[in-house]
Amino acid sequence: MKFSARYPTDLPAWVALKAHYRNEMRGKSLAQLFAYDKARAERLRVESGDLLFDYSKNFINTKTVQLLLKLAREAKVSEVRDAMFAGEAINTTENRSVLHVALRAKMSDQVALLTPGVSEVWQVLDQMEQFVNGVHEGKIVGYSERKFTDVVNIGIGGSDLGVVMATRALHHHRKAGINVHCVSNVDGTQLADLTKILNPATTLFVVCSKTFTTLETMTNAREARRWLVAKRGEEAVASHFAAASTNHKAMDEFGINRDYRFAFWDWVGGRFSLWSAAGISIALAIGMDNYRQLLAGARNMDFHFRTAAPEENMPMLLALLAIWYNNFFDGESMAILPYDNRLDRFPAFLQQLQMESNGKSVRKDGKPVKVKTGQLIWGEAGNNAQHSFYQLLHQGTRFIPADFILTVKSSGASQTQQDLSIANCLAQSEALMDGYSLDKVIADLVGQGMDKKLAAKLAPHKVHAGNSPSNMLVLKELTPFTLGQLTALYEHKVFVKGVIYGINSFDQNGVELGKRLAGPIASAILGSTTDDASDGSTNSSTGALLDLIRTWR
Repeated sequence: MKFSARYPTDLPAWVALKAHYRNEMRGKSLAQLFAYDKARAERLRVESGDLLFDYSKNFINTKTVQLLLKLAREAKVSEVRDAMFAGEAINTTENRSVLHVALRAKMSDQVALLTPGVSEVWQVLDQMEQFVNGVHEGKIVGYSERKFTDVVNIGIGGSDLGVVMATRALHHHRKAGINVHCVSNVDGTQLADLTKILNPATTLFVVCSKTFTTLETMTNAREARRWLVAKRGEEAVASHFAAASTNHKAMDEFGINRDYRFAFWDWVGGRFSLWSAAGISIALAIGMDNYRQLLAGARNMDFHFRTAAPEENMPMLLALLAIWYNNFFDGESMAILPYDNRLDRFPAFLQQLQMESNGKSVRKDGKPVKVKTGQLIWGEAGNNAQHSFYQLLHQGTRFIPADFILTVKSSGASQTQQDLSIANCLAQSEALMDGYSLDKVIADLVGQGMDKKLAAKLAPHKVHAGNSPSNMLVLKELTPFTLGQLTALYEHKVFVKGVIYGINSFDQNGVELGKRLAGPIASAILGSTTDDASDGSTNSSTGALLDLIRTWR
């Protein structure tokens, strides 16, 4: 499809939003907004499946929402969304379709009917199911015919973060007798620590690399292979390695069993790949039935995104609020605060999803952007975060919107403890909005028996400014289905923001330059080159550091 060449700042809605912020919303109090609109808490919420999105604690009124939705219309978000679901090549810099949505579709869905080659998705899912069931049932075993007890996923980026996030989040759904571990960093410490406790006879390695050339992944894979061969012999490789890749020549050379190879496609971006064969370790952890429920939850959100009216469209609203804060309030940072410890790696997953996708300074037409694009995404789970960085949220000087993520039912511990987590989550959201005024602090201190002069002196240190906005995402329970919903929600948020900014959210050229420079520098460090000109860099700082490193080594 033909994309609009207009900058977002040139759109009438953007201009109107600037005036609306300047004349009506700047300096507004969230408490005032609730006082003016008694039905606000009930009105500003959306439900889909077992997920509720409450966005009432934001600096918005009816006019704000109307203008934000007008911005989405003028940027043609719905048209580009439909183009994505139709399989058009909206990844323009790589001339590719963007079809992670096809990975969780049904055969009767629009994306399946309109897009050539998508039928292969279900063939791979069936192959994954046979393999996963074979491992769980003890039909697929190691070289010594012992059942696998440990799976080590070797990947990086999307081939690691999605697996780590999902297996931790769904640990309470894991198959008994199978432990899943993840190895990603090139420094080798993760694998070294694991091999001290793993039994080579019962360990299955899953290598996730579309090209089977990724430096970090293949370095770790070769080291894992060396460890296995040293323990069990060369013949064991075919029984103890599986792979998600498309490079059959490289897999042949490595020794990957042809029956243990799972394909995925160039239209699957790494950070969107947990729904593909790159999710084989997730399926091994939780079973194929639960993995299909994960896909079903994502499909539920896809359907909601495609069909819900804009004013009731969860991804649309979530994205527009992020733009409202990033581009009109200078809210460059956003905190992700899940109140279920099983979601402790969800903030890290969203860091990659959002910052790698929308951390761009050039538009699709090759021109520089005129607005700030990717926000800084960071966070931590629940009460741990309260005892870490909430001090800055409550009494610091930065404007930081937050997404609270709350599960109602316990995912394995006592419900009483989960109720305490719920209480803390709601209290923190309330405190960020309402704050703790000087007069209230003084009154409370005096009420506790403190001298009025001393209370007045101490009070400023206890004041909380409040008036900090937040969203609340409430899951009835953390299940494969609701995790699929939640993850797809943020994927579509990324998409909407990218369309409005006019950038390509589906390439990642920014990760390539450092990787390319690392090759010759690594050769210099490892001693395969001796010529100073081969240090891999003309940067004098790098050269000086290399001299020091060589000396210390």
